[in-house]
Amino acid sequence: MADAIGAAGSCLQPLWECLEGTGMVDAATKEVASFLRLKSNWADLDKARDSLQAVETTVRARVTMEINKLNVCDPQVQVWLNHVEELQLNTIDEDYIQFMKYSCLCQCTMHAARRAWIGKRVVEALEEVNKLTEEGRQFKKFGVKPLPEVVEHLPQIETFGLESMLTRLHDLLEKGDSNIIGVWGQGGIGKTTLLHAFNNHLEIKARDYQVVIFIEVSNSETLNTVDIQQTISERLNFPWNEAEGIEKRARFLVKALARKRFVVLLDDVRKKFRLEDVGIPTPDTKSQSKLILTSRYQEVCFQMGAQKSLIKMQVLDDDASRKLFMSKLSNEACTAVEAQSSDNAVRECAVAIYRSCGGLPLALNIIGTAVAGLEEPKDWISAADAIKANMDSIDGVDEMFAQLKYSYDRLTPTQQQCFLYCALFPEYGSISKEQLVDYWLAEGLLQNDCENGYQIIRSLVSACLLQTSSSVSSKVKMHHVIRHLGLWLVNKTDEKFLVQAGMALDNAPSQGNWKEATRISIMSNDIKELSFSPKCKNLTTLLIQNNPNLNKLSWGFFKFMPSLKVLDLSHTAITSLPECETLVALQHLNLSHTNITILPERLWLLKELRHLDLSVTVALEDTLNNCSKLLKLKVLNLFRSHYGIRDVNDLNLDSLKALQFLGITIYSEDVLKKLNKTNPLAKSTHRLNLKYCGEMRSMKISDLNHMVHLEELYIESCYDLNTLVSDAELTTSYLQFLTLSVLPSLETVIVAPMPHRFRCIRKLVIMQCPKLQSISWVLKLEMLERLVVSHCDELQQIVEEVDSEEGSGAQQLKIQDHPYEEQEDGSTVEKSPDAAIPTDFWKLRKLRSIVLTDVKNLRSICKPRDFPSLETIRVEDCPKLRDIPLSSTHNFGKLKQVCGSVDWWQKLQWEDREEATHMESKYFIPI
Repeated sequence: MADAIGAAGSCLQPLWECLEGTGMVDAATKEVASFLRLKSNWADLDKARDSLQAVETTVRARVTMEINKLNVCDPQVQVWLNHVEELQLNTIDEDYIQFMKYSCLCQCTMHAARRAWIGKRVVEALEEVNKLTEEGRQFKKFGVKPLPEVVEHLPQIETFGLESMLTRLHDLLEKGDSNIIGVWGQGGIGKTTLLHAFNNHLEIKARDYQVVIFIEVSNSETLNTVDIQQTISERLNFPWNEAEGIEKRARFLVKALARKRFVVLLDDVRKKFRLEDVGIPTPDTKSQSKLILTSRYQEVCFQMGAQKSLIKMQVLDDDASRKLFMSKLSNEACTAVEAQSSDNAVRECAVAIYRSCGGLPLALNIIGTAVAGLEEPKDWISAADAIKANMDSIDGVDEMFAQLKYSYDRLTPTQQQCFLYCALFPEYGSISKEQLVDYWLAEGLLQNDCENGYQIIRSLVSACLLQTSSSVSSKVKMHHVIRHLGLWLVNKTDEKFLVQAGMALDNAPSQGNWKEATRISIMSNDIKELSFSPKCKNLTTLLIQNNPNLNKLSWGFFKFMPSLKVLDLSHTAITSLPECETLVALQHLNLSHTNITILPERLWLLKELRHLDLSVTVALEDTLNNCSKLLKLKVLNLFRSHYGIRDVNDLNLDSLKALQFLGITIYSEDVLKKLNKTNPLAKSTHRLNLKYCGEMRSMKISDLNHMVHLEELYIESCYDLNTLVSDAELTTSYLQFLTLSVLPSLETVIVAPMPHRFRCIRKLVIMQCPKLQSISWVLKLEMLERLVVSHCDELQQIVEEVDSEEGSGAQQLKIQDHPYEEQEDGSTVEKSPDAAIPTDFWKLRKLRSIVLTDVKNLRSICKPRDFPSLETIRVEDCPKLRDIPLSSTHNFGKLKQVCGSVDWWQKLQWEDREEATHMESKYFIPI
């Protein structure tokens, strides 16, 4: 019998081995286990489900954090979340509960089959839940930066009555022969609003174009070429180089735009200009690109090439005017206007007010805002009467100003004066809030309350008399219609303004026009001399800045200006300032960016002076000890002036007890030490320029520990400076801008572990540091947005990298300027100078641009790696550079351009030719 069994076993052994090889045995075992362990598996599934839910909650919270940072969910995380949502566990629960209610192991074959079916589903669900739970726990990255949008969404208010205009504009855009489209109409009629709405509507046509660029031209008599080029550069994610010539930049931008299908929207074109001169290629049918411009003048549209496609803006009809006007009112005011009664005086007044605006959107916005809070009939009647009072004998523009005047009348007297002051600036461009407040303070409009000035700006913006700048929060704008309203209002007062700002004047207004003026603005012109001595006994403000060729003032120019409080001569070519001891009321004097060589000997007699700006006075030799005698000074700015403090005995500013802002240039290490010890002066120091400190061989940023408000440090021409140390930060650092220039002995920059004193730096400029061989310390500048390196002859690598000695092949960064090592207890010890750290130390998450110029021996920036924010690399005259940190396997999703010469690009080393071709076609722009 045993032999028979053995023989049978021998026969079945090959069959068993065959079945085991196919996996059928394991499958059967699994099926049996799922059948027998149904209850246990279901309990495990319940626990696993709770774990998955906890992981999902954590992942979704991290994704929400990324979205709050304006990032988007990582695609892999999104796929995982979708899989979690697709799990169908409820039906398994229902089937299991129903089965367990009526079944047991000993029941019929049908129940056994159902138990096996449910058991199998429970096991499969358990495996899937465990898999998803493990995957969720592995995620390290939950969000990514979104790709730049083809259309930049612009702020847009609700539009009324523009539907037909938008439809016509879209129709013209679709026509093949409408590559240049013009929209014209009077100021304030809604051209800008139309263009904003059209820009945003183009989001649905994003696939048809590669970039849509909205440009505020507003060029008046002088074209703002630089502003236009800056807007184009920002939309194309190019770095901005102020030193680059306008013509060279224009040629570069034309080439860059010509490679794309674009729509350019030019708002408020005042006079003809050549598109290529500002950097815009003229679109043609072949390119499929479009240009749309708005102007107050039909002939300008013709001159710009919009003869075939022209739209004339019309004022709003009665219904649209009413809707726009009502949209500005408060809920209570709307209720009062719409109250159903036969003798509703409020409704009658409201109708009279919005109809008096003549369908002009700007007037409806301003007047509607002015009466927004009115509720009582007597207030509405008073408002209607006030608007109507000055309209009987006024035609055209004056009629519009009379309508707009009501908003001005509702301001306080101080707010009115501040509003009128804004009319001194040119029609185009923006106005610095800080500059406005400084002027108002000097004029005595704010009673020494700086914050009140910013509150007034907010009030004027709220009243639609000023506009916020869409790109720069520190500036405001004034609509040209409102500016003319301001000048019109001045003529109705006892004030006499002489305003010819931004008029491209070659000569100043005649002397006779100056006599009665209380405020004069001839800024932003091309005036070359002021060779007369005007008699201006009532003049309080004189703005002459931004006349770059002005180099001569008559010696007695200021002799008859006893009431002058504000004088701005910045950005002119003057080499001297006439004697000005008669300016006894002067409080604000700006001589920055001039060629002045010496201050007037008797400047100290200006006892009321509170603001003196001498920054970037490249020829200033001597102040004749004037500054220390101006005891009321609150602002003294000598930053990057040729004049600086050379001897400790010359640092005699202790008498300036009221000083709040100091910008200073220092020529001696001893002076620096004294300044830092002089606590009031150190505390008021915001900008520091160290220059020609011959005895300085090393410097620690901690030596500036008392300069708690230091924002900018500029070290230049310190020929013996060998080492710069950014040590551990003990107090909050405000340093944001660092420049190292002409430092022939600088070899080492040491940056301590975080928190260090460079941690807030946003812009780093390194120029003419020939012994600097590595700047790997930039890895620690986590806030760095812009890196500029030029004329550093020994620099071979921006980030020096070595291979790991452990055989893993992992790249590491060699940080020769990192002498500290952090311990587990938080302390630091000295570290080997040749120590290396892993590449994941790379922290430059915010770096947007790298500019390299004339770095002759530079061979590599760094090895390819992720650059999540990098937008532009620009390389000029770096003949040995063969590696750039780009690879198709790394993240540089925001990159738009790599700029350099064709010869340089062709010598770059790539892993394969296909990658090189892809990079060239997608990113390279020749210069």
